[in-house]
Amino acid sequence: MSGPPRVKSMSLTELEARPVLGPAGNKARSVELRKPTLKPKSDEAKGKKKAPAELHSPEMKIEKIPSPLGFRKTVSSAAATILRQRHPNSSLNASCSSDASTDSSHSRASTGRIRRRSATPTPTPPLKRKPQCSSKGQRTEKVGGESEDVVLDGYVVKKRCAWVTSNTDPSYAAFHDEEWGLPVHDDKKLFELLSLSTALAELTWPVILSKRPTFRDVFLDFDPMAVSKLNDKKIATPGSPSSSLLSEVKLRAITENARQVCKIIDEFGSFDKYIWGFVNYKPIVGSFRYPRQVPIKTSKAETISKDLVRRGFRGVGPTVVYSFMQVAGITNDHLIICFRYQDCIIAGDLRDMNEAVIASMNEENSPKDPMELELARDIDDLSLSG
Repeated sequence: MSGPPRVKSMSLTELEARPVLGPAGNKARSVELRKPTLKPKSDEAKGKKKAPAELHSPEMKIEKIPSPLGFRKTVSSAAATILRQRHPNSSLNASCSSDASTDSSHSRASTGRIRRRSATPTPTPPLKRKPQCSSKGQRTEKVGGESEDVVLDGYVVKKRCAWVTSNTDPSYAAFHDEEWGLPVHDDKKLFELLSLSTALAELTWPVILSKRPTFRDVFLDFDPMAVSKLNDKKIATPGSPSSSLLSEVKLRAITENARQVCKIIDEFGSFDKYIWGFVNYKPIVGSFRYPRQVPIKTSKAETISKDLVRRGFRGVGPTVVYSFMQVAGITNDHLIICFRYQDCIIAGDLRDMNEAVIASMNEENSPKDPMELELARDIDDLSLSG
């Protein structure tokens, strides 16, 4: 006969030797369902050995620290119990809602997502920027133009054109501040600037300005009439003061140009009237912001150069003529950031106003009708005879 399956009895050592797996699902049956066996007196009887971590590490006792949230819950529950005893008919919705609000506020505070209660947010005041103070200095803008003055240690440093820097020769900086670009209408001055412009083919402006007193001594203060009478051979003699200035070709060109200037004065009345007639007696204003925008020659310079060459002038190409126009103020090529830009414009406007006033005064003083002149003479005769 087949009876019920026999249960094999297992000893304690076999149970302990059988491994218990993790949460994969192959766990052994719990010890409570098994047949009770003799309980070992101590761990040493079982033959268990403590892990190395248990042998060396002391036992850690975890103490529970009461949190303020649990404390509040305890207090609130105690208060609710007292209210039930005193007022059994009253509802505890208010206490529950207060507890929920406190719990929600604490949870929001823990996550850092607390929203403002007010529907309309308060406007934040605008941030005020502090004025930036530079150690180099302060800038003050002029009202009439775009030039800026830099105040450095209490001194006003005027802003010049970009080609005039702190390392520029002092004589050239003074030439820029006092002469370059200022309208010139004196014949002697115009002839001097034209002669110095022709010297730019061999020298630079700083070198020319350093030798300017020698130029004036050799060429008799650039009087066209006096220079036209100079002997070319005497000027170009080796060892003479003039030979240290320019080459013989340039020296002869200056004396020849003086003769042609005298002819123009005889024809037009003045060299000023002739040269300014090409621009309708008004300076050309460049209004350039950067040095790269300033040209080395223009179509107007080419027109003047051709007419001068036709009249017998030497060494007066378009580039030389345009340099002469710049230095004589026929064209104002100061950069708009330069303080001399407005000064040269004002100087040209003042001259135009003075000429207009003088012309109007001459018209008022002169008789408009010959009959008025005869009547004035008759009145004078009657007054003398009476």
